[in-house]
Amino acid sequence: MQSKMPSLKALLSALFIIAVVVDQSFVEANFPKSMYINWGAHHSSFAGNGEDLQLVLDQTSGSAVKSKRSFLFGSIEMLIKLVPGNSAGTVTAYYVSATVTSTGDKHDEIDFEFLGNVSGQPYIVHTNIYTQGNGSREQQFYLWFDPTANFHNYTIHWNPTEVVWYIDNLPIRVFRNYEKDGIAFPNKQGMRVHASLWNADNWATRGGIVKIDWNSSPFIARFRRFRARACKWDGPVSINQCATKSPANWWTSPSFSQLSSSQMGQLNWVRQNFMIYDYCKDTKRFNGQIPPECFKQQF
Repeated sequence: MQSKMPSLKALLSALFIIAVVVDQSFVEANFPKSMYINWGAHHSSFAGNGEDLQLVLDQTSGSAVKSKRSFLFGSIEMLIKLVPGNSAGTVTAYYVSATVTSTGDKHDEIDFEFLGNVSGQPYIVHTNIYTQGNGSREQQFYLWFDPTANFHNYTIHWNPTEVVWYIDNLPIRVFRNYEKDGIAFPNKQGMRVHASLWNADNWATRGGIVKIDWNSSPFIARFRRFRARACKWDGPVSINQCATKSPANWWTSPSFSQLSSSQMGQLNWVRQNFMIYDYCKDTKRFNGQIPPECFKQQF
């Protein structure tokens, strides 16, 4: 009677296939290997065998890095420890964005921006999404912890169905795909990962009323453990390749098409207790013409 146990060769072949699948959607977390400094080279530094990144802002310059590769769909995560003390007027940004030079004013972008404040006052998490160059979809939150005391996880997850913003694995915002209804969705442009620290005291704190106190500089934001479990962009051919449902494209699994009931509970807790601005409720801003996605099921 022939054994039904798989042969060693078959097991090794299966493991090899799994390894290839994982490798195709995973980018090495080492900062110097996966990202490069594109602004303020003398204000940026890598440490911890490449696992840590430090961005600095002073009166002479801010600093920024961006990924060497572009991605379309998947999960992008970073541990961040924000500028401590009097950070008013500063913005620490972490986002994915298409290259503006190749897309013109029609670029896609998904943002986390952390708006500094005077000592003792809370940071504001400013989120936004641009589709075909159209932003104006801001939602803002206070944090339920001190983001300057320790590193916290900030994740952007997007797939053909929805974009979800996570903080420490708690979903805080969802933007669903209603392209069939004429609402643009970021599904046709490869996007690079960016991180930056810059002077935004013309708007960041109390609408620009509170300016940067340069006596508190240098301002330092720290980043750690960049992970990109995402589809690598190889040009227009990736539009279909990255959206095709397959084991390699794990983000297309039905389990990622909508938040679970427990995740919905987490989302509602954050939004009910810490949300401070929602563009969908700002009737004055849009002269009563609220964007059409606001009338759709958002979660």
